[in-house]
Amino acid sequence: MAEDKSELLKGTLDMLILKVVALGPIHGYAISQRIQQISKEFFQVQQGSLYPALHRLENRGWLDAEWREASSGREAKFYKLTKKGRKQLEAEVLNWARLSDAVALILRTAE
Repeated sequence: MAEDKSELLKGTLDMLILKVVALGPIHGYAISQRIQQISKEFFQVQQGSLYPALHRLENRGWLDAEWREASSGREAKFYKLTKKGRKQLEAEVLNWARLSDAVALILRTAE
């Protein structure tokens, strides 16, 4: 089952990151913790997936980042959503809703 979850996560990770960052500036480790917490432990984002995704989103102009001191006292890169990122998040949420509705229709009628 873990493999199934990682495949699902791959296709939605960008959207989940954008959504968590939309809640306010946050550093990478806290993003993975928040996704895990909100999903009630369903998603567990590994660093090997998270940080490449954060760099990709930053390169696309969807996230801005700055180094600041975290609550631990150590320097951490904090991410925030850009205007372009907010538009992308809205588009991805809409696409996800359409996909979910289409799958639900098929599941209801294929019995």
